[in-house]
Amino acid sequence: MLGAVAQAMAQALVADGQALAELNPVHCAMTVAANFSSLFHNPLMRLLHTMLRVGNLQRSIDFYTQVLGMQLLRRSENPDYRYSLAFVGYEGNPGQAEIELTYNWGTESYDMGNAYGHIALGVPDAYTACEKIKAAGGNVTREAGPVKGGSTVIAFVSDPDGYKIELIQGTEAALNA
Repeated sequence: MLGAVAQAMAQALVADGQALAELNPVHCAMTVAANFSSLFHNPLMRLLHTMLRVGNLQRSIDFYTQVLGMQLLRRSENPDYRYSLAFVGYEGNPGQAEIELTYNWGTESYDMGNAYGHIALGVPDAYTACEKIKAAGGNVTREAGPVKGGSTVIAFVSDPDGYKIELIQGTEAALNA
C-alpha cells in the first residue's frame, strides 16, 4: 500500500529536476511526508484562538475578565445567524492566542461530553492564583499542589459553563511576564 500511495503521489511531483516516480517508493513517501510536514513547522503559522460555546455570554465574559484577569478584546453580534462572539485574553493576537466565547442565541447549556480536557494558563504562583480566584468568586476544583508523579505545581478551576482551566506554576511565559 505504501508503495502504491508513494508512486501515485510521486507522479505529480518533481524534485531537483528528477521525477520522484523514478525514486525508491519508500524514499518517495518519506520525501512527500517531509514536505507535507514542513507546512506545519512554518514560523508564520501560529495558534490563534480556542472557541468555547457558552450559555450566558456576559456571565462568561465576567468570569474570564474579573476572575482570571483577562481583557475583553472584541465583541460582535450576528443577528442574521443568531449568535454573539466575545474574544478574551491577556493580550490579543499576534502576541498570544485568545479564547473565543460563542453564544448561540437561545442555547443556555451544552453537553460537555468526554473529549474536552482543559485550557492551560501559566502563572507565577498557583497558590496565590487560587486564592485570588476564590476571592473573586471563582470555583477552584483542585487546589494548588504538585502534579501526581511529578514536582510541577498545578491547580484547576472551572468556568461558569464547567470548562476546566489548569493553572501551571512557573512556566517560562509566566515567569517572563
